[in-house]
Amino acid sequence: MTRQKPVTVNDIARACDVSRATVSLVLRRSPLVNVDTRARVEAELKRQHYVYNRAAANLRRRTSSSVALVINDLSNPFFAEFAAGVDEALGAEGYVTLLGSTNESPERQQAVLDSLLEHGPAGIILSPAEHSDGEAVRRVVGITPLLVFNRALAGGDWDFLALENERGARLATEHLLSLGHRRIAFFGGHGDSSSCRQRRQGYIDAMSAAGIRPDANWLVECAPTRVAAAHETGALFERDPLLTAAVCYNDNVALGLMLGLQARGTRPGTDFAITGFDDIPEAALSTPPLTTLSVDPRERGRQAAQLLLQRVQSPDEAPCNLVAPVTLVVRGSSGGAHVPKADHA
Repeated sequence: MTRQKPVTVNDIARACDVSRATVSLVLRRSPLVNVDTRARVEAELKRQHYVYNRAAANLRRRTSSSVALVINDLSNPFFAEFAAGVDEALGAEGYVTLLGSTNESPERQQAVLDSLLEHGPAGIILSPAEHSDGEAVRRVVGITPLLVFNRALAGGDWDFLALENERGARLATEHLLSLGHRRIAFFGGHGDSSSCRQRRQGYIDAMSAAGIRPDANWLVECAPTRVAAAHETGALFERDPLLTAAVCYNDNVALGLMLGLQARGTRPGTDFAITGFDDIPEAALSTPPLTTLSVDPRERGRQAAQLLLQRVQSPDEAPCNLVAPVTLVVRGSSGGAHVPKADHA
């Protein structure tokens, strides 16, 4: 007689057309599951005579040796450094890193989280994709400890590690103003990203303090990537051909803008000044070297890992919100103002 295979969580998830994580939440009596979904899953559990080994589940959770790291852009060197810091700190404590990338897609983010949670990580570090839905993240993550990095995400009482976005952009703008620039753009990123909004605000505050009201044409949006920034270089000067400088959303954008300028025969640091944000390793090696805000991404990764492990050890503590400092690093890309003669007309 063939022995019948035990019913698994995957069997229940398929029968109910829900994720494995949702079934796990029902089994753990989490309040995060919709009432109708809960009833449907519980009915299927009963129909298939599923037996939940709670002791084994608890043991798995207590002895989990992995942490999930989900980042929004694997192509950005900033996140390579950040991930290296996370892995270094986790490895020192005997954990391994489960890495997922969302490529700025909230839908992909949900799928990645759902898949990584099947491995029972002790916690999750998430740099949210643009347009992320905090409630959707909360439903998938459930009671698993979560630390959010850089971009704010509403919908849950989770730990948050932010950067000094507003102050950093203000420092960059003040630096350009001190060199004589007045027609300064804010270039890159999307306005509905919290980090972009904060950096824009720092730029606007510095301009306003100097008695300059930024023109709407000086705010240029594009994906925070090198390729997108290079493609938008022409659009920047179509909006205002008299611009002399740009505060860029991040180093990737700044390096892309430098490539776009060079393709137009405009010399970065001589004909047009540029600042970045992040201080990725390549920033000091570009031509010219990039003036930027140093956030020490590897150290931020170590810090994020340490904060998450503290949450794993003390799950009932109040949520932690930290803001990591930034430092202006002046290099050759932010040359003095090259003011067109038309400005003196």
